Amino acid sequence: MKRPERLLFGVVFAASLLSACGQSTGKYNAIDLLEGEAIYKAECARCHGAKLEGEPNWRQPKPDGKLPAPPHDASGNTWRRSHEELAAIVKHGMTPPHAPAGRVSDMPAFGGKMTAEQIRRVLTYIESTWPPEIHAQRDALLKSPR
Repeated sequence: MKRPERLLFGVVFAASLLSACGQSTGKYNAIDLLEGEAIYKAECARCHGAKLEGEPNWRQPKPDGKLPAPPHDASGNTWRRSHEELAAIVKHGMTPPHAPAGRVSDMPAFGGKMTAEQIRRVLTYIESTWPPEIHAQRDALLKSPR
């Protein structure tokens, strides 16, 4: 196979992979998911876990009073916050007004390191891992008055 044919084959192959990803992920864009997962692995997994599982005993403060990193999978409570709330936490860290009163954690601010688009993609990746029943619960929760 000549070089132009290999290049064309590579582009067509990559496009078909992205298309397949897009079809299998429903409402999610394949590029968002691929980049979001890569950023998650590079920036978030060391605390929140490679499988979004969080730190053990994430609801119990550590000896220093800080809360461990929560899971972002369906076992945690990340889904209880809106996409906008989560974006603000990622951007500004777990600081007031983004953290409940008295809650202290090691969650850093990523606003100087990630663009708004990168933050959106990370959150899209996380949200894409939740099962339909979690999405339904989230939708109901966010629609009800708080």
